[in-house]
Amino acid sequence: MLYTQIEVCDKRPFCNAAPRYGRKKVMMIRQVSIRQAVIDDSHVVASLVLELLIEIEPAYAETLTLKGLSGVAESLLADDQGYWAFLAVDDEGGIVGVLTLNECAAIYANGLFGEIAELYVTPEWRSAKTGALLVDAAVAFGRDRGWSLMVVGAPELPDGRRAVNFYLGYGFKMSGPGLEMDL
Repeated sequence: MLYTQIEVCDKRPFCNAAPRYGRKKVMMIRQVSIRQAVIDDSHVVASLVLELLIEIEPAYAETLTLKGLSGVAESLLADDQGYWAFLAVDDEGGIVGVLTLNECAAIYANGLFGEIAELYVTPEWRSAKTGALLVDAAVAFGRDRGWSLMVVGAPELPDGRRAVNFYLGYGFKMSGPGLEMDL
């Protein structure tokens, strides 16, 4: 399991503002750990992926349902189909992030490689190295499986600049635009 600790005040990470209305600033240390999701986590995996999708495209709130996504997550997590998820869990047991991962194959990659399909961290846990811990878990998992490469698709620029900078800072390299087609 991977861990990080962050300093928080009043239950909010990185609160540097002066206390309001005479309240005393309360400092404490919070911790997050990473674990692999199991089928019983399908609802929470789907819930966080739904939050991600709505953040990227608000119109998804009208077209996607948690029930539908939960069924897909359950199906993917149940079968050994080359799909896994990792969860970031805070020290109070709350799920504060998710990363989903696919196993792919290509000649250019010398065989098997990994693809980060979705990565989402709740707003209050961003900038706390939670996303990096999730990627650390995916990289370690991929190395254990003998993958030669890890890829990720990032949102379009300029809106996706923060995500692109996160991945570049982690060590990913730009490899060109991606395309897709509905089947």
